[in-house]
Amino acid sequence: MTAIVEGLHSVTLHIRDPAKVRGFYGEVLGLKELMYDEKAQRIVYALPDSRTLLTMHVMRPGEDGREPGTVSGIVFRASDPAAACREIERRGGTIVVPPMTVESPVGSFLRAVIADPDGNEFILSNRTD
Repeated sequence: MTAIVEGLHSVTLHIRDPAKVRGFYGEVLGLKELMYDEKAQRIVYALPDSRTLLTMHVMRPGEDGREPGTVSGIVFRASDPAAACREIERRGGTIVVPPMTVESPVGSFLRAVIADPDGNEFILSNRTD
């Protein structure tokens, strides 16, 4: 069977306040901002070691999709989630679930959950498989 999905181009989030978001993703997480369009209220970030983009914009009235603050389940790789959480807190970020060990059939790994200013949640994990 021929694959329908051939890759992942971007992950897009709806946001409320571009200024707060830029501070979080750029200064707290340290992602490289590729583009900011003030008029369109759109921001694009590069994800390290990936061609996938992280894009976001203010949700327009009547626009389909998830409301700001309702995204979860996106996993960011961090070689040391505990150290990453300490740094995120130092930079003013929010830790929703502190680092914890998770046992899986292929081994154990650390994971934590962080949130952006809108409440969108992301997992930090050192899982490699």
